[in-house]
Amino acid sequence: MKLPPRSLLSALALLVVASGCASVPEQAAVFDAHLHGALDPAAQRASVRAAGIQTVAISTSWDAQQRYVDGEGLTVLRGLMFPCPRGKVPYSLQPCFADGREWPGVAWVEEQIAAGRIHFLGEVLTQYYGIAPDDPRMEPYWALAVEHDLPVGIHTGSAGPDHGSPDFREDLGNPALLRPVLGRHPALRLWVMHAGGPFFEETMALMRDFPGVYVDISVINNPDIVPPPAFAAMMKAMLDAGFGDRMLFGSDNADPATVRASLDALDLSEAQERAILHANAARFFARRP
Repeated sequence: MKLPPRSLLSALALLVVASGCASVPEQAAVFDAHLHGALDPAAQRASVRAAGIQTVAISTSWDAQQRYVDGEGLTVLRGLMFPCPRGKVPYSLQPCFADGREWPGVAWVEEQIAAGRIHFLGEVLTQYYGIAPDDPRMEPYWALAVEHDLPVGIHTGSAGPDHGSPDFREDLGNPALLRPVLGRHPALRLWVMHAGGPFFEETMALMRDFPGVYVDISVINNPDIVPPPAFAAMMKAMLDAGFGDRMLFGSDNADPATVRASLDALDLSEAQERAILHANAARFFARRP
């Protein structure tokens, strides 16, 4: 993922949050709303638990994902990663599905939802696939999410190198492209992954206009990708806009302890940090009556 545009960084620099000492109790539960699989699930489980994470929303290849189950102090929510460029998971390039398909059949998806194997749709990879979120091929899946009251997380913003998706386009990661989808499906439980990255202003506008839209802060909380002052500025902008109850903690592919420390370094109240680390995600992912 590239850094936000220089113009945006300059504007956000005025909002930089001074580093503070706010922290949460060491035993407080953390909900990681954006986690990908690893070659060694046991080692990954140990690392997330060491960071205080007790619940994860994980998306990876379908077969690998089945190895992630509840237990040992960890609750696992499993997603559905699609559409898969050339049938592959970006970066790891393992097959998304055993038969190499790019799109899961809608009837099959419904069967997995009914069987309790799918708790959310995501990571939605339309940008890697080279299409906009309102492409007609996505419509049955948006409708399924609404029908079954499933959250949907979609990749937005930039991408790192060597992702293996030749049709990836950064402009297709602009959260403004979600407006037609939300217009057709106002009940959709949508979260914008990476807070839109360089399209941060568009993310803020989307959240203002659609009060049901959430964001996760994965990648922007990674100091190896986004400088801490820029991360702090974006966090302050969202909090000042009143979005503190719609921000979700996520680690993506980063070390959970590192991105957790990035959040702890901000001058947040205990209530703000608890909301971002757990309460917002617990509410967002809970099935509505």
